[in-house]
Amino acid sequence: MNKKITFKELRETDLPEVKNIYDYYVLNSTATFHTEPITFDELKEFIYFSHPKYKSFLIFYEGIVCGYCYATYYKKRQAYNRTAEVTIYLKNGFTGKGIGQTALQYLEKAVKESGIKVLLAVIAGDNDASIRAFEKAGYTGCALFKNVGEKFGRILDVVVCQKEI
Repeated sequence: MNKKITFKELRETDLPEVKNIYDYYVLNSTATFHTEPITFDELKEFIYFSHPKYKSFLIFYEGIVCGYCYATYYKKRQAYNRTAEVTIYLKNGFTGKGIGQTALQYLEKAVKESGIKVLLAVIAGDNDASIRAFEKAGYTGCALFKNVGEKFGRILDVVVCQKEI
């Protein structure tokens, strides 16, 4: 584990920081399919605090908040309780430092301890860097949804990568 990278369990009081990071991606990328900034209440629909199974963390690089990661429901149906969707967002300028890989390892360990067996990463098809990062972490492509999203006037695919832990 990289000693420059640390984690803190996400709390509701951290939502302004999370929203700031997320809004950057909403407005400037296809990493999320939201097209307008969302509210704190909307963030709380998929990011949980002190949940026994679905974990969320702020990520720090040399003591500075540089991103967040979380595991959430894949679908809210009981048969999927062994599966979680994982997400990582890093502040602009913090990529290429091993933060994403370290965050994935940390998150995987946390959710494995809570009983999760399968992790899914749902990624915009044009996000080659994210797809490569998940593949580097041992995830394999398991689904391709063609032309399911539209943002910035572009029709987008969605790639799903999976890892059993």
